[in-house]
Amino acid sequence: MPTIRPLCLIVLSLSPLAALAVPVTVQLRGPGGQPLANAAVAVEVKGRTGKTTTAKADMGQRDRQFTPQLLIVQTGTAVNFPNFDTVRHHVYSISPIKVIDIKLYSGTPTEPIVFDKPGVAALGCNIHDRMSAHVIVVDTPLFARTDDKGQATFDLPVGEHVAKAWHDGQKSQTLQSLKLDVHAGGGTSVLTLAD
Repeated sequence: MPTIRPLCLIVLSLSPLAALAVPVTVQLRGPGGQPLANAAVAVEVKGRTGKTTTAKADMGQRDRQFTPQLLIVQTGTAVNFPNFDTVRHHVYSISPIKVIDIKLYSGTPTEPIVFDKPGVAALGCNIHDRMSAHVIVVDTPLFARTDDKGQATFDLPVGEHVAKAWHDGQKSQTLQSLKLDVHAGGGTSVLTLAD
């Protein structure tokens, strides 16, 4: 008599968005067509926007410079400002999304700064005028800094999305909204900033 063996099935459960995601490279360009390296780009996908309550990030000071000089975080992220220099710094921002005034300090301030509004915060040091940096706050977990070719890669669902972008060389201190169409094959989308 033949032996009957049970057939085992393994079922993988994927979210509908993950199952339909395709790799997309976004290339940011300036008004003259040049690639924009070290720019912030974020993609807002319907149903994936919002705040985080647990994310943490660091904007340090080393060799009398902010590091990194461009920090991208999701709305609600707590940012620490560790000072690795042997001199004290006085970090400030008068940007509409977050006013900061961390008086002269060494080490790391005891309380991080929570960035609770989307937008661009320009930072400086009252003691060292050449120190500057930006914190870009976005309402999505899908964000990146562009590489030297002005590119960032995402896994995105097919459809129409909104890309938010900013580059240090632009005149405006606000994120620009750009239409991003993602097709079934993925690929590269070139987006041009207005200024």
